[in-house]
Amino acid sequence: MFLVRKGNPKKIRDWNDLVKDGIGIITPDPKTSGGARWNYLAAWAYAEKQFNGDEEQVKGFMKKLYQNVLDLASGARGSTNTFIEKRKGDVLLSWENEAFLSLKDYPKDYEIVMPSVSVLAEPSVAIVDKIVDKRNTRKLATEYLNYLYSDEVQHVAARHHYRPTNKAILDEYKEFDQNVNLITIEHFGGWDKAQAKHFADGAIFDQIR
Repeated sequence: MFLVRKGNPKKIRDWNDLVKDGIGIITPDPKTSGGARWNYLAAWAYAEKQFNGDEEQVKGFMKKLYQNVLDLASGARGSTNTFIEKRKGDVLLSWENEAFLSLKDYPKDYEIVMPSVSVLAEPSVAIVDKIVDKRNTRKLATEYLNYLYSDEVQHVAARHHYRPTNKAILDEYKEFDQNVNLITIEHFGGWDKAQAKHFADGAIFDQIR
C-alpha cells in the first residue's frame, strides 16, 4: 500500500498518480529487496491492465515510475526510515503491516492509500526433511507449522496488521481493504520466471533504470 503525508497533498490515489511529474517515490531496490520486488510487480500488474498487456507500454510506465524514485535503499526498513525519519519523498511503497505501524506511531503525520491493484505476498513455510530427521523433531515442527494457521495465531497476526489467510477471521478486521485486486506470484508464472524476466542482470528492471 501507499503511505503518504497527512492530507495527501499530492492527491495520490493509484499507481497512475506515481508517474506524474513532481512526485517523489520512496521504495527499496528490487535487486536487493524482496519487498521491493513485490512493489515492482504490483505496479507492473496495474500497468498490464491499463495497457491491455502491451509490454512496451508497460515498460514505458515502469520507466516513468522509477524515474520518480528518489532513493533506492537496500531494504524495506531503510526506505521506511528515509520516508519517516528523513522526511524525504511524497509516497512510500510499503508493506501493509509496516504502513499500519507507521500510522499508529505517527497518526498526525501520515495516512494510508490502498491502490486498486496490489499483491498478496505469501512467504513460504516448510519442514526441512534433512533437519527434522537429523534432530528427530518432525512431529514438533509439523505441529508448529499447523499452529501457524490456527484461529488463535490468525488473530495474533491480524492484531499485528498481517492479513489473515482465514476469510472468516479476515472479515472481523475492518482495517484490511478487501476490495483491492490482489495479484499473486502465479500471475507472473512463479518466482523463477519473474526473477529471470524482471530482476536478473540485464533483465527488464535493469533496462528501465
